[in-house]
Amino acid sequence: MKKKVILYIAMSLDGYIARENNELDFLKIVERAGEDYGYYDFIKNIDTVVMGRKTYDMVLDFGIPFPHKDKKCYVLTRSKSGSDENVTFYNGALDKLISELRRKEGKDIFIDGGAETVNELLQLKLIDKLIISVIPVLLGNGIKLFNGGRPEQKLELLRSSTFSSGLVQLWYEVK
Repeated sequence: MKKKVILYIAMSLDGYIARENNELDFLKIVERAGEDYGYYDFIKNIDTVVMGRKTYDMVLDFGIPFPHKDKKCYVLTRSKSGSDENVTFYNGALDKLISELRRKEGKDIFIDGGAETVNELLQLKLIDKLIISVIPVLLGNGIKLFNGGRPEQKLELLRSSTFSSGLVQLWYEVK
């Protein structure tokens, strides 16, 4: 079975994944004790994480242990190479990386952001599934999840879930 490339991300109702200053404080609106919105079940089927450099830097700034220590992690960057205690820095062609990762035995590939990475993968038609948690807030501006200029891609709704916090989670497969 072919490894799937899966985007699992949260955005405001008007399509922003962060404020202009990369602040994620709006995510607190839906924080509930004991509620992970299916993340634990999702992450059990992942063995590789790909993220952009800005996302990686933000994760490190959270002041918590790196959450993907048990996964193979790649950070897309133009300015670093090699690796650190958490990740391998990658500055080659994204389609080549995804192709190499898909050839390896194992579980699926988690795209953990950010917007540049997501939009490049969409441009290359390399995302197989999108799991988007919609946060009940209109931010008005910030960093958009989806940019224009990419090819049209038809989606099939696999499921949707609503939560008492107002979060709506949408699971789509790219056709």
